[in-house]
Amino acid sequence: MKQVGNCWTAAGRGYPLVPGTMLKTLLLTLLCGWASCHESQHMTPEEKSVIRDQVVEMFDHAYGSYMKYAYPADELMPLSCRGRVRVQAVSRVTVTGLDTTVLNKLDEFEEGVRKTLKDVRLDNDVVVSVFETNIRVLGGLLGAHVMADMLRQRGDRMQWYQDELLHMAKELGHRLLPAFNTTSGLPYPRVNLKHGVVSPLSRTGTESDTCTACAGTMILEFAALSRLSGETVFEEHARKALDVLWEKRQRGSDLVGTVINIHSGDWVRRDSGVGAGIDSYYEYLMKAYILLGDSVFLERFNIHYSAIMKYISQPPLLLNVHMHNPTVSVRSWMDSLLAFFPGLQVLRGDLKPAIETHEMLYQVTKQHKFLPEAFTTEFRVHWGQHPLRPEFAESTYYLYKATGDPYYLRVGQSIVEKLNAYARVPCGFAAVQDVRTGTHEDRMDSFFLAEMFKYLYLLFSEKSQLPFDIDDYIFTTEAHLLPVSLVSCLLPVQTLFPNNPSFAKTIRDGYKYLTGVGRPFNSIPVREIELPLHDDGMEPVEFLKSMGISLTPMNESSYLWLQEHKGVYRVKLVAQLSQAVEEEEVVPHIVQLISPPFLGRTVLTAGPAKFGMDLTKQEHGVKGSIMKASPYTACGPIENADQLRGHIALALRGDCMFAGKARRLQEAGATGVIFIDHRDGSNIEDSPLFQMVGDGDSTADLTLPLVFLFSREGALLTTALEEHHNVDVLLLPKERQLGHDKPEKPLGVNIKFRLAGEGEAAEGPTLEFVLEKGEMLLEEEEEEEEEEQGEEEQPLEEEGQLVGDAESQRNCEKASGADDEDTALCDSPAGSEQP
Repeated sequence: MKQVGNCWTAAGRGYPLVPGTMLKTLLLTLLCGWASCHESQHMTPEEKSVIRDQVVEMFDHAYGSYMKYAYPADELMPLSCRGRVRVQAVSRVTVTGLDTTVLNKLDEFEEGVRKTLKDVRLDNDVVVSVFETNIRVLGGLLGAHVMADMLRQRGDRMQWYQDELLHMAKELGHRLLPAFNTTSGLPYPRVNLKHGVVSPLSRTGTESDTCTACAGTMILEFAALSRLSGETVFEEHARKALDVLWEKRQRGSDLVGTVINIHSGDWVRRDSGVGAGIDSYYEYLMKAYILLGDSVFLERFNIHYSAIMKYISQPPLLLNVHMHNPTVSVRSWMDSLLAFFPGLQVLRGDLKPAIETHEMLYQVTKQHKFLPEAFTTEFRVHWGQHPLRPEFAESTYYLYKATGDPYYLRVGQSIVEKLNAYARVPCGFAAVQDVRTGTHEDRMDSFFLAEMFKYLYLLFSEKSQLPFDIDDYIFTTEAHLLPVSLVSCLLPVQTLFPNNPSFAKTIRDGYKYLTGVGRPFNSIPVREIELPLHDDGMEPVEFLKSMGISLTPMNESSYLWLQEHKGVYRVKLVAQLSQAVEEEEVVPHIVQLISPPFLGRTVLTAGPAKFGMDLTKQEHGVKGSIMKASPYTACGPIENADQLRGHIALALRGDCMFAGKARRLQEAGATGVIFIDHRDGSNIEDSPLFQMVGDGDSTADLTLPLVFLFSREGALLTTALEEHHNVDVLLLPKERQLGHDKPEKPLGVNIKFRLAGEGEAAEGPTLEFVLEKGEMLLEEEEEEEEEEQGEEEQPLEEEGQLVGDAESQRNCEKASGADDEDTALCDSPAGSEQP
């Protein structure tokens, strides 16, 4: 191992490491001989070539469908074969897909650059996510510029190119800079590309919170922009944001939270993990060291990494903990974004946990076809969506580069096959709405084109087959390529163990049947312990019980113990211990119809949202009249804003994110939103209640109450609106349901009867009592007392008032909430059906 400048390398292998880390990793390989541990996963060059060509065809299908059906919209809607505009200034796909085409289609790349220069304009009056615009658009422009410049310098094409993409990137960078105008230096989550943040026309600047990843994922693109353009201001602002996050870490645990206040620097959400909300902050610390050679970034990353491995990593799991009390796990599920982390561990040189977590993720994909958006520690589905995320393919690529193990080629092959089998549609590839049912969602995010095909193509390519040396570049979080030549310290990524791919197998084998998929019959893991025989003659099982260990024998042979020598027993434990973790509770909400003729009797169970107004803190809920949004999906400009203003909007799920719908409806003047599931037949009995989540950006600007109804319950609501036109509802937690906490009071009924005169006919509705001979109308328990009263009770009996009095009538009206229109309810016979 030697040091070059600030960069540690191992025998020229090129991985940035803490001194000694690589040595430990290399020594691990000596524990397993290649011959005894070899796993037959060999893939011939011909097989690799076939799969690589298949990846190219898939990219052509996806990118070609976008260009045919959606250009210049932000993204393709592959089910409806049309474009989606996400209120972006430029087409995400046009920019993010450019440096993917350069891998094997140089003519298409050159054409794409010309199209971008011709059609893209940045001076638009639109509010955009600073984080998303940086990693997708700015990163895409910089990556495409680097590729164009590389081709130009070769002299065989792009001779007309005059750094136009770099000039465009610099313009975009200046349009993002106003977001950093805060007292802390942490950027606003959103900015208006034309008016900035503080302008009255900006429609932004009221936000107070941002996610850690949002603030900490700027340094690669901003530093590259500074060093390519010569303007240092971009790198300075990105470094300042990273400095603030570092200073605000929890000093006891060295962990950071998920959401932070951009003005005060106080943590808003203190849960800490490596997935959503934090992920790319850690990634950019490591990669900033690789790209810029500044050891400060490596030192910070290593301190964070030690904390992660101490508190968050429980191989093969990566859990979320409380940053101030890191021994406490805050949830029992993991999100799919953490799938990038094994790749980051490869960059650090920590292969064993990378292999363990990657194998766990692979076993989950075997069980569910794709990684669910979130899954429990027992590998059950928590959130069933799969928006074609590329992080698992990314880590697969890094592990193959690090180990040379063909096993990871087979993993990549399975990704290709599953995409074609379960996500391919005539107009591209569609996100999976629920991995349990295989239903599709009408979205194909730009990251799918920018990352998935790039990592898969590189996985099945030899270096000699690429138009440039991939080891001269570092990937951004969106897989755009930036040259490591920006710093004098070059860190090419080379294969660590080219002659011993079986190293990874020895680690994987322990997780081969982690989820139970493919487990051989009766292959129950057995743990052996040595147990001393005590002088008191206590049997081994009883001794275990005395220590608090309880065994559940399956049969006599399954817990047989054999005496090997005096005083020592060997016990087979068939009981498996697992940590009981509290499930995150979803508080049920309701939509209660309170206008006539429903009067609160129709109550629909709804799911809450993790953003917007917290209805649990609203004493009386939120009341309002409902109205359908137009368009019903609320994924475009709201066409009926005038009619919707002051109403609770109904919006159909699908086509875009919940937060985007809510933001548009809030701007249109809606006072609340009821989302209705677009999957026909879904209902509260058959579907687990869940909490709606945001789109990854800050949702602090959303103040609406938001609830979610499944399809069948939503149909009851829309039918009521169609039939009665004016329907008032109440949104509130189920436990505060109107009338729920009031004991039901029986209706008091006044019944009068008298003897009709001879020949007298009854008028109107009649209640007739017929007494058969020998029957008694009333039977008293004490007949003697009745006889003693005799004639004294006769006036009352003749009056005929058998039950109730004036007070019972008042109680009836009070219990029914009756007004002038409803007093008839109290005049009805007991038990009659009420309207």
